[in-house]
Parts: sequence; structure tokens; C-alpha cells
Amino acid sequence: MVASYKIFNDAMASDSRLISNLLISDQCKGVFEGLTSLMDVGGGTGTVARAIANTFLSLKCIVLDLPHVIGDQKGTGNLEFVAGSMFDKIPHANAVLLKWILHNWSDHDCVKLLKRCKESIPSKERGGKVIIIDIVMDDNSISSSNEQLVEAQHMMDFIMRITYASKERTKKEWEKLFLDAGFTEYKIITSLGLRSLIEIYP
Repeated sequence: MVASYKIFNDAMASDSRLISNLLISDQCKGVFEGLTSLMDVGGGTGTVARAIANTFLSLKCIVLDLPHVIGDQKGTGNLEFVAGSMFDKIPHANAVLLKWILHNWSDHDCVKLLKRCKESIPSKERGGKVIIIDIVMDDNSISSSNEQLVEAQHMMDFIMRITYASKERTKKEWEKLFLDAGFTEYKIITSLGLRSLIEIYP
């Protein structure tokens, strides 16, 4: 069992290194500018949070994950690790980051988690927001320019349905989740290859 956790954590960390490089690039780093604290929910061993913390030295980054995932990870400077369940309580922060999290869960569980996020952040006027990195399925007809991307998204959707009884979502399906959770506004910032960077506001 311990070996299985290590393999999973190593795989997630490898994926996170790729995402980290994109997030701190000029294309995306504006998402974090002006924030005072960021809660990386389900952030594993902290690969993404470390990259953000090292880039934005005045931003306090906190990683929330289960005790066996965090293990003996130690915080440094503006990086902290907190053990806990995201469905029980998310500690307060200026913003919450959900990277590759929501596609693992049913609509019901996603709404529950998003409500927890909303409880932990301030109003939009005070800078509160949730930052999501996940697939936004292309619900239009496949064109020659994006055929491989759309095929990859549909393959991932198939895997999630079989493995977790969850799914990837279209823009309209994401919008319904956000509204059901009590958020009032969202914005798809940019594409990160297979995935998209989304901001939602209370």
C-alpha cells in the first residue's frame, strides 16, 4: 500500500512540475499577482505551491491534503503544509487553487467542495477567488486544427467515467456547477494544452 501511494504521489508531482512551469510563465502569472494567501487544495507534496511561493515571495502558500499524502513534508518561508480533508473544512485564504481535482468527483461532490471553497475565501471585492485547472471539453464539432486535443479530452473523459464514476465537463456543465455552488461569475483565462485555467468569483 505504501508503495502504491508513492507511485501515485510521484506521478502527480511529475504532472505538477509541467503545470508549475506554465503557471509562473508570463502567460499565467497575473492570476497570482495581488494575492496575499493561496490555499492549494489537494496539493499533494507541494510541487505547484513551491513554484508559486518561490516566484511570489510575498504570497503565503498553504498546501492542504490528507496526512498520508503530506507525510513529512516541511514548509519553508512562505510555504506551509496543513493536513486535513477538503470536504470537512478548507482553512481561510485569499484564494483557493484546485489543480486537476474536480474531474475526480461527481457533480454532487464538486458542488459540495466548491461550497467549502466559497466559505474559505473573502468576497470578490476583497480579492477572493477560486483558481481551477481542469479540462473544459470542446462541445463543438471536431476541426482539423484541434482534432488530437479533442480526442485526448474524450479519452480522459472515458477514463474518468470508468475509473472514478466522474467525468470531464463542457463549459456549460462547469457553469452549472459554479452557479449551484453559489458563485456569481467565472472566467476561462487561458488554455494549458489539454486543460484550461479558470477563475471563479463569489
